[in-house]
Amino acid sequence: MNQTDKENGTCRCACASAAESLEALERIIAKDLLSIGAVFLRPEQPFTWASGIKSPIYCDNRLTLTAPRVRDDIENGLARVVKELYPECEVLMGTSTAGIAHAAITASILDMPMGYVRGSAKDHGRTNQIEGRLEPGQKVVVIEDLISTGDSCIEVVKVLRAAGAEVLGVASIFTYGMQTGLDHLRDAHVSNHSLSNFDTLVKVAAEEGYIHSEDIDRLMAFRANPRDESWIGAGR
Repeated sequence: MNQTDKENGTCRCACASAAESLEALERIIAKDLLSIGAVFLRPEQPFTWASGIKSPIYCDNRLTLTAPRVRDDIENGLARVVKELYPECEVLMGTSTAGIAHAAITASILDMPMGYVRGSAKDHGRTNQIEGRLEPGQKVVVIEDLISTGDSCIEVVKVLRAAGAEVLGVASIFTYGMQTGLDHLRDAHVSNHSLSNFDTLVKVAAEEGYIHSEDIDRLMAFRANPRDESWIGAGR
């Protein structure tokens, strides 16, 4: 962000035309994430997830916090999602730990209360699991960094609902868009909007030279069925 932008309290996303679609924002965020290595693709040398799944993608959105321009794009993007898709929102709640900073910055932009949900209740003091003031009936949006299976944010939603909150939805930075995650969110009656997604990232990565165009089909095959490793040998 340059000095003029700082004085105006804006950034590249905030300056975008009101007519610009959220779909256009997907490409901006995809370029941002690729540019700082927060998300990168390595189809020739797959990563191994804790589940044992071989994956061509690695995601560490914590890196966005140390990249001011990218961070500005993300927080203004999250603020835009909350304002446009969840206009009744009264409180933001971050997921622990990755969503906390993003929720705090986004809440500052929106001049809105925020808190966060611990992975489990504290074993001392007031034994809180929800940190920050939350009144029964308040309308909440959860801020998450990454959606994969959707299970972690669903657990946060369950905690908030048990406390009497009305959870309007989840705003996240990135989603793999895997069917398993989509199914879990649907079954839990949780809506999610991610600033960017696997499909957009792959297309942008090919356009920007991060991957070869012939890798696109392989990567899409992984996204369609992560447990089918036939995509690995398809490029050899």
